[in-house]
Amino acid sequence: MGAHRRPRKRVTGGGRTARTAATVTLAGAATAAGLGGTGHADPQPTAAQVRAKVDKLYQEAEVATEKYNGAKEKADAAERRLEKLRDEAARKEDGLNSAREALGSVAAAQYRNGGLDPALQLALSSDPDGYLDGAAFAERVGSRQRAEVGRVRKELRDIEQLRGAARVEVTSLKSRRAELKRHRETVTGKLETARRLLSRLTAEERADVGDRASRSTPGPREGLSASSPAPNSRAAAAVAYAYQKLGSPYVWGATGPNAFDCSGLTQAAYRAAGVSLPRTTYAQIDAGRRVGRSELLPGDLVFFYSGISHVGIYVGNGRMIHAPNPSAPVRVAPVDEMPFAGAARVA
Repeated sequence: MGAHRRPRKRVTGGGRTARTAATVTLAGAATAAGLGGTGHADPQPTAAQVRAKVDKLYQEAEVATEKYNGAKEKADAAERRLEKLRDEAARKEDGLNSAREALGSVAAAQYRNGGLDPALQLALSSDPDGYLDGAAFAERVGSRQRAEVGRVRKELRDIEQLRGAARVEVTSLKSRRAELKRHRETVTGKLETARRLLSRLTAEERADVGDRASRSTPGPREGLSASSPAPNSRAAAAVAYAYQKLGSPYVWGATGPNAFDCSGLTQAAYRAAGVSLPRTTYAQIDAGRRVGRSELLPGDLVFFYSGISHVGIYVGNGRMIHAPNPSAPVRVAPVDEMPFAGAARVA
């Protein structure tokens, strides 16, 4: 009977299968622990990686800053137009009141003489323009009355036009302010992310982020004296102003006199030289004559990145003065430290 017993293959195979399943399960658990568990922490970024990320955030923040500057310029213009419209409407309303008082005097005189001309009921109407359109008075009024009624009509229409224009400006201003808020949030968000990244570095590594652009920077006047002179007195005055502001902090949206963003520095420098520049980099590049890189002279504006998001003032010998970013003050730096996009001579 023993010779006819069925081999225990099923039991042996099942044991092997169970052991294999256990092995797979343990391997899967080990893999899961390696990927998402606490067994292996994500590697911390190197100082070089942090610096690269911070540089990218600063560049993106500067793009948003220039958009903010452009939106603010338009919002300020809309606010000025609105204020002008309101002032003009107030003057017109004063004129309307004078005209209605004159009509009232005529009406009072007619009432004392025994009646009120229908045309002069205008002074008492809650809808004077509608009354003017509806009343059949033209043939029955004297020349003085006709002139006064015409004056009232004109003042009413002018005021309504001004109020309509003011409503348009209010709508525009609300839109600009909403745009300002969006750009402000973008800038502050990116700068805060950069700040958090920098906080991971040592003090020496953080200093390196701000110092890289100033390595091999010449002395205050070395760059200017080693190259061609400024093409005119205005360009020379702008360069002189920029030198005076070396060491001033970078503050986004600032135009001086004690802090600047990049386009704020160039605008302030040329304002001091008696030249009015637009507020933003992408408008400043079109404010003068384009010049090639090989033609640069002190005072020329030099622009960087494909979106024209950064600008400096060329001072000669391949150097510029610019406001780099929140990690570095206004300084002299090589023109080739960023992707060159173009240059303009504005004086």
